[in-house]
Amino acid sequence: MRKQLFTLRISSLKLILAFGSCLLAFTSCSTNANLQGPGQVYLQGQWQQDKEPLDAQLLNYTLYRFKFSCDSFYVVMQTYSKVNYGADTCMNRGQWTEYAKGNYEERNDTLRLRGFFCNANYSLKDPGGCFRSGVYEDQFKTVKQSDSVITLTSTSGVLTSKLHLIKRTTCVPKPL
Repeated sequence: MRKQLFTLRISSLKLILAFGSCLLAFTSCSTNANLQGPGQVYLQGQWQQDKEPLDAQLLNYTLYRFKFSCDSFYVVMQTYSKVNYGADTCMNRGQWTEYAKGNYEERNDTLRLRGFFCNANYSLKDPGGCFRSGVYEDQFKTVKQSDSVITLTSTSGVLTSKLHLIKRTTCVPKPL
């Protein structure tokens, strides 16, 4: 009788452990969403930075054009420089364009962009060649001045980019 009771307790303990393990496995894991996240409503659309009078006095500056779609971004960075950093075939007499795409998130007043440098047709840029390739990361402090004007200040610099809305869009999540 004592042996039976001991065997019953061990069997009960095994059953409880098995049930607990299954419960833990089902509650601790979740599948990734198979759709884009909603992103920030006020950012949805196409934004452009225009030249400012101060830009002509700088040695180099970059103008941004952003497209925000749900939680994704695409950015065109048009750079102007009075300093020749490399071969003129790349620098094109002090003007060049770079592209990046990826996902963004905004926490408090900071917009975090993380993605990859790409070509103008959204395809990933091969390493090497002119300019940057690989991972693109940037962070901006954001100030919403109105429904159609925002300012971005890079956390790695001091220049402020004033963007105005060109076209408002609505987030329609796409499958990942």
